[in-house]
Amino acid sequence: MLRILRSIPVESLKLLVFDLDGTLIDSAQDLCNSVNSTLTHFGRPILDDVTIASYIGNGAMMLVRRSFESDGGIPDENKLQDAYAYFLDYYREHNLDFTRAYDGVLESLAALRTMHDEPGIAERAMAVLTNKPVKPARAICQGLGLAPYFINIYGGNSFATKKPDPEGMLAIMAEANATPEETVMIGDSQVDVQTARNAGAWCIGCTFGLQPESLNDHPPDILVDSPSGWIAALSPTKVGIRF
Repeated sequence: MLRILRSIPVESLKLLVFDLDGTLIDSAQDLCNSVNSTLTHFGRPILDDVTIASYIGNGAMMLVRRSFESDGGIPDENKLQDAYAYFLDYYREHNLDFTRAYDGVLESLAALRTMHDEPGIAERAMAVLTNKPVKPARAICQGLGLAPYFINIYGGNSFATKKPDPEGMLAIMAEANATPEETVMIGDSQVDVQTARNAGAWCIGCTFGLQPESLNDHPPDILVDSPSGWIAALSPTKVGIRF
């Protein structure tokens, strides 16, 4: 299903920037397991997966902080840093235990890469901008066969700021020689919509991701219910087709 809230000038797009968690990959179980291993290691009660998943989207440190603050307490900052380090070590070893690309992602990326063969479509670059630390982000993309589709994969520690600050988006635009009007952000949460807006770019929201409810208060330009919806949203010959 494709829902157009505002038309995107798809013929002139030169850059597609993807979020990672909840957009390209379903990583929730590995993140939840890593958080609960961290909580257990530091003598804290574990949390249910739904609660942990609601904390995903603003980077690993914020995920750990929110999990430790879930009972209303304020953790010691030194202990929080230790917990963050433990989380990263654990997640590094387990980030592909259950994580997978969503059904249709690889096929859709392949179709998007060749879409400029259609008459009137500009050649497009694709990149990843996630708030996940860059090393696991790149390792996951490599492990799942996603990496070859992207000119670069940037994480939450690739720049001085994280999404929704536009720094990363603007850097990718400069790398791809694309203007904001020629750029679209594709993601599953309000963080991605806000990032696109802050950078002056377009935005496609994915309702199959981890935080689709956040798109209600921060609507993107187009909503899609599956990765194949990206093709419909970004091809002038397919707009209006239901997927």
